[in-house]
Amino acid sequence: MSTAEPSFESLTGLWRRSLILWPDGRRDETTWVNWLQGPGLYLDLRQPEHRPDFSHAASLSDLAPGDLDWLARQEGFAGELIYEDGWFEWRRDIDFQPEAIYSDRGRLWLEDGMMVEQGADIPYIEHWHREPVTARPAWAMRLRDRATGQKAALIRLGHLFMYARDRAAAPPPRLHLRDCVAGAATLDAARALVDCEISQGTVTSAGWIVQRSTLPFREGKPLAPLLGQSTLATADIDAGGRATVRHWEIADLHGRPVFDAAPNEELS
Repeated sequence: MSTAEPSFESLTGLWRRSLILWPDGRRDETTWVNWLQGPGLYLDLRQPEHRPDFSHAASLSDLAPGDLDWLARQEGFAGELIYEDGWFEWRRDIDFQPEAIYSDRGRLWLEDGMMVEQGADIPYIEHWHREPVTARPAWAMRLRDRATGQKAALIRLGHLFMYARDRAAAPPPRLHLRDCVAGAATLDAARALVDCEISQGTVTSAGWIVQRSTLPFREGKPLAPLLGQSTLATADIDAGGRATVRHWEIADLHGRPVFDAAPNEELS
């Protein structure tokens, strides 16, 4: 069996997880996990199986307590990938779950046509598989709302994009989000705790369309990014179900932003 450490540059692309194995013997092969690595920045979305029907929910205000409990089981994060002394670290600017006690740091190696990750603080094992994605255009940006301090991130790789937008107020650290939601004082407070968007979608001639999201009412809707001189506007849906626009300041940019869908980049 031959193994080799991947180069930092070779990680750019879309990776699908097929397995996580914990030190106590627990394993998960059913959670849907995609990691999009762009230039410098990454985005990661993880959704458990047996997703409920959310067709009744057109906005945050339509989410019932049972909906919130399942949504709070999701995971996802965005930030910068760092490589130091043989360790890769996924530093988190945005995290769907409350701040964890452990770092997200591990070793990577290529083995039998897949990539293996072993955690540093907790020696879990994950299996990753590269998915076919067009390599260009490739760019990533960090975003910030100057008025509220909220953070966001956007990565494009070929026809694929991932977008993350932080919640307005951070939940208590070192808890699971399900516990935070269950202990919220009001239903609106519980809804605010899950109001952290991590979405994946495709870029086509019809627009930037969200396909998967931590917020189910965003699916099938446009992101509609609009570039200004040093700003970006994105489409959103407010708590009442009305279309709205968020305005961001570009805090960090990797690559040259391209927003149109060239014919050879679209999905067939």
